[in-house]
Amino acid sequence: MLTRQVCMAVLRRSPGSYKLVLQRAAGIHMASRPSDLVGNTPLIDLNGILKNHGIEVSNGTQLAGKLESLGPCSSVKDRLGRSMIDDAEEKGLITPGETTLVEPTSGNTGIALAFIARERGYRCVLTMPETMSVERRMMLLALGCEVVLTPKETAVPGALAKAHEILEKLDGKGFMLQQFENPANPKIHRETTGPEIWEQTEGSIDIFVSGIGTGGTVTGVSQYIKGSPQHGLAALNPNLYTVAVEPREQMLITKARGGEAIGDQGPHKIQGGSID
Repeated sequence: MLTRQVCMAVLRRSPGSYKLVLQRAAGIHMASRPSDLVGNTPLIDLNGILKNHGIEVSNGTQLAGKLESLGPCSSVKDRLGRSMIDDAEEKGLITPGETTLVEPTSGNTGIALAFIARERGYRCVLTMPETMSVERRMMLLALGCEVVLTPKETAVPGALAKAHEILEKLDGKGFMLQQFENPANPKIHRETTGPEIWEQTEGSIDIFVSGIGTGGTVTGVSQYIKGSPQHGLAALNPNLYTVAVEPREQMLITKARGGEAIGDQGPHKIQGGSID
C-alpha cells in the first residue's frame, strides 16, 4: 500500500492539470504486473459469528477468515491460475502469442486463467455449464476470454468433454491446464496459502475449514501444516483437524469415505462447489 507521502510524491501538477508521474525510489514497493499481487491476503476476526451462536470466546477461542476476496480477481483461484500457467511456462509447455489455453470451469478458475492469459498474451477459451451466473460470463468476456456454454444437464463433465473437442481442433496449438489433475494446484497452497495461515495465526491453528471444488486448497494447506513426507514437509501441527465443506446435494467426498448421502443428490446452487 502506498503511503500518503508517496502518493503525493507521484502526483505532479503541470499548468492547468495534474499529471501522474511514474517514478522509482528507494523504499517504494510496487508490483511489476497484476499477477504479482496474487496471495498474501489478510485474516479477519470472525468471533462475532461465534458470539451470535452462543459460543464462549473469553477462553481464547478465535475464529478467523482468510480474505481471498482481496485478490486481483476476488478469489482463491487467483493462486491456482497463476500457479498452473507459471508451471506450464517453466516447463516449456506453452508460449505467449502461440498457445491457446483451453479449460473447463465453473467460473472462478476460469476468471483467474483469463486474467493471467490477458496479462501474458495467451488466447483463452473456456467451456462452462450454462447454469453459471451471467456475472461470471460477463467478467470472462471483459477479460478477453472466449466462453463456450454447455448444456446444464451435462454439468462439468459436459464442459470437460467440450474442452477436449475444442483442443483436438487446435491441432497441437492448444493446451489444457487440467485444474482437477494438475499438481501445481495443491502445490501453490503448500507454498503460499498454508505458510501464510501458519504465520498469520502464529502457529495456533487447530481447525482448518475450507469449501471444496478441485480439492487443491484443502489438500495443500493441510499438507503444509500437518506435514507431508512425500513433499519434504515436516509436521507443524500433526493434530490439525481439517474440514472439507461440500454441497449437501453432491456429497461426493462423504460417499467416497463410506458415509451416506442425505436426501436427493444432483445439481446445487453453490457455484464452484463440488463438481456442480
